[in-house]
Amino acid sequence: MKVTKNKVISLTYELEVDDKIADKATAEHPLDYIHGTGMLIPGFESGLEGKEPGTSFEFVISPSEGYGEYDINKKFDIPKESFSVDGKIMEELLEVGKTIPMLNSSEQVVYGTVSEVKESTVTMDFNHPMAGKTLHFKGDILDVRDATEKELTEGLHGEYLPKDECCCGNDHENGECCHGDHKDGECCHGDHKDGDCCHGNHKDGHCCKEEEA
Repeated sequence: MKVTKNKVISLTYELEVDDKIADKATAEHPLDYIHGTGMLIPGFESGLEGKEPGTSFEFVISPSEGYGEYDINKKFDIPKESFSVDGKIMEELLEVGKTIPMLNSSEQVVYGTVSEVKESTVTMDFNHPMAGKTLHFKGDILDVRDATEKELTEGLHGEYLPKDECCCGNDHENGECCHGDHKDGECCHGDHKDGDCCHGNHKDGHCCKEEEA
């Protein structure tokens, strides 16, 4: 059975970026996903198309087929008050390198990385950490099988199911972000139109949890 749309793929890989191993999945803890559903970057899926279990792969993905080019317009200052709850700034969130989930003006979850903490503002970078990077993948296809109807409907790990958690809401005790006097739930301040400040393609659906940078 070959890697094609709606097949469940299990594989190992190593990701090399700037001559360093940036990520990997081992045979003990492989990556599994439903092929052709947009859960992974386009270049990765196209590099695996047609391969069979037991075969190896190695390919290089340009930024355009990966996480996009680095966009300096997605890095800007946000008032510290944007990170307050009940009038108190959540200083524990404001550490350089920490990734924080936020909402843009379209109420989409976006992830920004703290780049610099100033006296009254925080410089946030809403580029993906791998934006502008050339990605070198290599690994092995372990298994290919048909996805079940339930998996196609609900996702391999339930990622298509409705989420109980809401992002940046008013009553979250942990992982709270962007509370206070924000209009329409907007967390991106300044002269940014229609959420143009922080786009992204976040596919795991986990909104109010902190991620490692």
